[in-house]
Amino acid sequence: MTETLEGFSAEGRPIRVRFSPAGIEEIGEIDHAPDLLLVPGLIDIQLNGYGGVDVNATDGDRELPDLLPLLWAHGVTTFYPTVVSAAADRTAELVARIAHARATDEDFAGAVPGIHLEGPYLSGLDGYRGAHDPAILRDPDTVEFDRWQRAAGGLIRIVTLAPERAGAADFTRHLTAHGVTAAIGHSAAGAADVAAFRRAGGRFSTHLGNGIPASLDRHDNVLWPQLAEPGLAATLIADGHHLPLPVFTALLRAKGLERAVLVSDAVTVAGCPPGDYRTPVGGDVTVELGGRVSLRGTAYLAGSGASLAECVRWACATAGLPAADAFAMATRHPADLLGLTDRGRLAVGARADLVRFERDAAGRPGAVRTTVAGGVVRFDADADPVRA
Repeated sequence: MTETLEGFSAEGRPIRVRFSPAGIEEIGEIDHAPDLLLVPGLIDIQLNGYGGVDVNATDGDRELPDLLPLLWAHGVTTFYPTVVSAAADRTAELVARIAHARATDEDFAGAVPGIHLEGPYLSGLDGYRGAHDPAILRDPDTVEFDRWQRAAGGLIRIVTLAPERAGAADFTRHLTAHGVTAAIGHSAAGAADVAAFRRAGGRFSTHLGNGIPASLDRHDNVLWPQLAEPGLAATLIADGHHLPLPVFTALLRAKGLERAVLVSDAVTVAGCPPGDYRTPVGGDVTVELGGRVSLRGTAYLAGSGASLAECVRWACATAGLPAADAFAMATRHPADLLGLTDRGRLAVGARADLVRFERDAAGRPGAVRTTVAGGVVRFDADADPVRA
């Protein structure tokens, strides 16, 4: 069945998109359109959970496909479930759970091109390790990773690691040779380690500006080599808490728009009401007014409480980015980085993942009104979220 949506492109053109489950069939400019932004579905390449559904838990009454209507309501149509550092058997169990969900739920399979493994091959130093358990963090092991990849049915597509770890360069080459994208994060790497990582095939920096201590040497630190390396893209958490506005602006200017990707890094309590919660990874956490998630009783962040749509809105309303640039960082840029040729842009033949946002007088996005995933309307703000 063919349907149409109308709205303004992120660049401000009134358009009509004709689509079906087979994909986008036609895009045309029209004289008049409803005052809504019409953009590709958002792509979140780092998501640990949302709305009480946890990628890093295997108990409870919520299944991984329960994430879908929660994310559709925020315009996210593609995401990489992110498994954080855990014991070897636990990691195998978690990636196998994702693979099972993908094999048994068609909608989940369409939304999940792969898995992001964040650790356990990270720095064990305080500050750099973030909330990752130092007792678990260790040097890269190709045999161990290959066992996890078999458990995942080949779905691990991103691995975040610390290049200063022993054997990291060889491990990065192993990942690259097997079609897995290597990223640097939670790392104390110096310039030589970053350069070796890039030569071995490393592609991007995970949540650049976070996962580092509060105090650094002004010249010899992990930030400058990553910013200076032209071959590394960078993901940025634009939730208004992880990166203060001047830091976000400076990182984006230094790295360059075309090499920047927005991620949510959302945790299971993202989207939950303010209050205290117990989570498998962060332990006791507090969701504050405004969505900030912190370790209970401290000022330390415990992941992000924002959706990717909220990050796009912050990038526009607070950081002053044009809507076209902010949406590119959440659609086309992650698609290009990970070789997702069927999504991330409005193009005939692309997968029909579409979102309409409210639009203010300056062309900036507001709330999500409509989400189409795989050519089917999945969320309509005037009705209840639906799954076909």
